Amino acid sequence: MEDPQKILQQLLNKREWTPEDRQWLRAYLEAGGGEELEALMREQFQVAGKPVDPALTADMLDNIHTRIVYKRRSPYWLAAAAMVTGLVALSVYLFKPAPQPAGMAATETGTTAPVTPGTEKAVLTLADGSSITLDDAANGTLASQGGTKVIKLNGKLSYATAGDGKPLGYNTISTPRGGQYQIELPDGSQVWLNAASSLRFPTAFSGKERRVEVSGEAYFEIAQQPAKPFFVKVKEAEVQVLGTHFNVMAYNEEGVVKTTLLEGAVRFVSGGSQHVLAPGQQSQLEQNGQVKISSGVDLSDVIAWKNGVFHFESEDINTVMRQLSRWYDIEIVYEDNDVNDRFNADIPRNTTLTDVLRVLELTGKVKFRTEGRKVIVMH
Repeated sequence: MEDPQKILQQLLNKREWTPEDRQWLRAYLEAGGGEELEALMREQFQVAGKPVDPALTADMLDNIHTRIVYKRRSPYWLAAAAMVTGLVALSVYLFKPAPQPAGMAATETGTTAPVTPGTEKAVLTLADGSSITLDDAANGTLASQGGTKVIKLNGKLSYATAGDGKPLGYNTISTPRGGQYQIELPDGSQVWLNAASSLRFPTAFSGKERRVEVSGEAYFEIAQQPAKPFFVKVKEAEVQVLGTHFNVMAYNEEGVVKTTLLEGAVRFVSGGSQHVLAPGQQSQLEQNGQVKISSGVDLSDVIAWKNGVFHFESEDINTVMRQLSRWYDIEIVYEDNDVNDRFNADIPRNTTLTDVLRVLELTGKVKFRTEGRKVIVMH
C-alpha cells in the first residue's frame, strides 16, 4: 500500500482533484489522519517560505479539525466532509500561488480598527410595538404575553407557552447586518436567522395551522405536529412543511428565492405551481415567476453559514462579496468590473475581515483596498 504521506504530498501539489482523490481524503480524515495532514501543511509552509500570517495558518489548521469533529458528531450529515476538501483545496493556493506583484496584501488606509465578524445580535419587536435589543438584554424572562413567556438564555430566544396559549398578536425578530440569532418558537420548532433577516410569528400557535413569515435567510427544524401543519411565507411564495429540516434564502439582492430540503419533505407553492421536494433538492423561484428544481444540491454549501463557515464553491466575486457585506456590515465598491474568476474556499465566519480578504487575495485572482468599512475590489 502506498505511503499515506506520499499521497497527501501528491494531493497538495495538485491544482485539481479527481473524485478518487476526494474520496481517498475523506476516508483518510475519517480514519483520524488529521494530525499527519496538519504536520505536512506546516512543513509545506516552511519549505515554500510563503509570507503567510502564522495566525491565519493556525486558523486554517484548527478549522480542518473542526470540520472533522463536526462530521463525527453528526453522522447524518454526510456532505460535511466536502467542507474539509474545500479548506484543504484552498491550502493548495497558499502553497502554490501564482506570481504576485509586490504590495498585494489587503491594503488598509488610515488607522481605523479592524472590521470584526458578526455576532449574536437581534431586535425583538413585541405584539404591543415595543422592542428589545437582545444582545443588550440579560439572560432570563424578557416579557410575558398572555400565557407565553419570552426567555433569553445564552444567545438563544425561546417561547414558553402555558396550556394552549391564546395568540395576542405577532412578534418579529430581526437581525441586522453583522448579526445572527437562534429562536425556539412556541411549538418547539428551532429557527436560525442569518444576518439581515427577519422572522414574524404568533406568540402562540393556537389554531389549526402554524404560520410564520421570513425574509433574508433562515434554517428551520420544525417540530412534528401532523394535525397542525406548518407554513412559511416567503415573498410571493409559500413553503408547506411536512415535518422537516430546510433552509430558505430570500435576500432581495440575490434576485432568487431558494428553498433547500435536508430532511423530511416540503411543498413549495408559488402562483399556480406546486413542487414537493425530496431531501437534497432545491427550488429556485426566479424574478420572472419561473420555478426551477435542482437535485443533488451541495447541502454543506447551503447551511455552511449556520455552522460558522463561508463556503464558496465556484462562486463569482459578486456573490462572495455580497455574503461578506452582510456579515461584516461593509460597503462594497468595484474599481474593476472584469473580475470573472471563480472562487473555492471554506473560511470561518469568526475570522476578521482583513484575514478573509488576505485568503482571497492569495488565490491570485483579486486584490482589495479597504477604507474603514468600505472595501474596494480590484483585479
